[in-house]
Amino acid sequence: MRIRSLTTTADLDDFHALVIRTDFGNEPSWQDVTAELMQPWGDRNYEPLVHFIDDSAWAGASVDDVLEAASANQELSVVFVADSVTMSSAHHGLLAVTTIPAEEYENFEEYEGIREFGREFRTVPASVHCIHANMSIANMDFEEYAAAAHEDPEKVFRSF
Repeated sequence: MRIRSLTTTADLDDFHALVIRTDFGNEPSWQDVTAELMQPWGDRNYEPLVHFIDDSAWAGASVDDVLEAASANQELSVVFVADSVTMSSAHHGLLAVTTIPAEEYENFEEYEGIREFGREFRTVPASVHCIHANMSIANMDFEEYAAAAHEDPEKVFRSF
């Protein structure tokens, strides 16, 4: 069993989206994903702020591995995983995973609401910044994005 940590996130600014690469089998796809993530975004062409974990120690890591490591950083509300589906799909859909534990909610019903569509959904790289920024300032919640992804034929959040 490998020990994975997010110690390199000590300098992670709250407004940087965290992207963890867990699939290392397709370097050209990874280059495409990172290029898409580094494009200006939003109606004002905001600067993309991304913290990449591109370390082969994360090869094959599960969502549970990512969540366990992310639990050390209480500022994170969502993490984006570049897994085998990301690398093999035409849309390069990253896995958006909520890091907010049940204890953060006042009651079980509220927690169940955020998990109505599960703890994860896919999103195109171009939407990572919008999701991360809006969740960071509590403008929108995870379940709103998950619901929109659920409505997409491919179950991928693209935009509102």
